[in-house]
Amino acid sequence: MYPSDFEDELRFRRIWNAVEIVRPVSYSLFTFGSSDLAYYLVCEGENAGDLVSVRKGSVKIDRPVILTPDNVNPEFHNFFDESEYGSVVNFILARTMAFGNLRLTNTTQQSKLVSDSVEEIVAKLNRQLDDEEEEHVAVVTAPAELAGVAILKYATERVVSSAPDNVQELRERGFLG
Repeated sequence: MYPSDFEDELRFRRIWNAVEIVRPVSYSLFTFGSSDLAYYLVCEGENAGDLVSVRKGSVKIDRPVILTPDNVNPEFHNFFDESEYGSVVNFILARTMAFGNLRLTNTTQQSKLVSDSVEEIVAKLNRQLDDEEEEHVAVVTAPAELAGVAILKYATERVVSSAPDNVQELRERGFLG
């Protein structure tokens, strides 16, 4: 590993660890077809005293039915603006994680400025989701400039944790011999 690669990896780890999934979900992604990962993203203000914003969104994860040379690489849509964080994350993901042929597309609603306390917003969202008996919506927190990283971390963790169930389903259907 070259010194700049090491520095990029350290920077990636700092960025990755600055976001948190405070209400995870525990269901597996579909082995075939599409899965939707709903979330609330709670972002700290960029400056001291700024209000906290909340966005509701969803990441759609598509798996192609037929693999062709043009769909073997992963695709990430609408995760990052033109920011330095997107390039660092893409650099590291290309070298460390195998997403195979997944296409991940993020969609979000307009953010709302609602409070000056991340903890207060997270508590309200948890109560709301508990009252609705909603088990398929995550709550994720991050500094405002790392919103895309937070959503990517949530999707990544769902893909990784679903892998054993997906492999088992492939075995049961005779795809893995």
